[in-house]
Amino acid sequence: MTTPRLGAHMSVSGGPANAFVRGRSIGCETMQIFVRSPNRWNSPPLTNDQVQAYYQEQESTDIWPVVAHSSYLINLGSPDRALWTRSLETLIDELQRCRRLGIDTYVLHPGSHRGSGEKEGLRRVVDGLDQALANCGDGESPVIALETTAGQGDSLGCSFEQLAWLIAHCNHAQRLGVCLDTAHVLVAGYEFRTPKTYQALWQAFDALIGRERLRVIHLNDSKRDLGSQVDRHEHIGEGFVGEQAFRLLLNDPSLRHIPMVLETPKGADMREDIENLARLRRLINADG
Repeated sequence: MTTPRLGAHMSVSGGPANAFVRGRSIGCETMQIFVRSPNRWNSPPLTNDQVQAYYQEQESTDIWPVVAHSSYLINLGSPDRALWTRSLETLIDELQRCRRLGIDTYVLHPGSHRGSGEKEGLRRVVDGLDQALANCGDGESPVIALETTAGQGDSLGCSFEQLAWLIAHCNHAQRLGVCLDTAHVLVAGYEFRTPKTYQALWQAFDALIGRERLRVIHLNDSKRDLGSQVDRHEHIGEGFVGEQAFRLLLNDPSLRHIPMVLETPKGADMREDIENLARLRRLINADG
């Protein structure tokens, strides 16, 4: 590939196959979806008809790869045992849904320690990851891409060191990857808006994690600036990340094979996605 595949998070309302219809309508080359309701614990199972329709629609498009994003309710860092157990059960269910849909990358927020301390929270996340991946069986699970977080509140995963620790202590490390979110890394304190700081960001990433674990990039601008730890997404070029940082990412030869998806605010007609994708594409091969 000479340029990265660009897309956005697409709704699966009416069935997962509809995500392809929506994605095609706005020019997605790749996309991200939920495999069940992101805000409810209970969600009906995928039917055989839904799975068949998904594959049929997928064959009629050139949208690939499809990335799944975890439910917002999952918190493997929680000290509440009932919530932790329910999170684990939901994670296992979502991984199984990914397998049925042939999705090989599943983005997961590491979670929040809820005041119990970073060290204990990280240990609970590792325990959950180990149990979930063991349940799926060797070679049958999608790769779990741990997402870089903003560092808001008690959230885990806001530093490359934390993500590296999770990977190093997981018994199934070969099935873990990373999702880098541009808004999150900025507000977490990583500067990458100039050529020099951009290179420094990836040097740190490679030293602690390794770029071979990078599975997907979330392209989001930020309403808040460097180190604020406030997670508020903004449209491309209208926030503190800025066009220069996106230009550097989009024209980086080492990232051409990495799917890049928007999670920026939008309405029902997805006009904003169309505009943001157009802005991104204008930055490819554009002079700095």
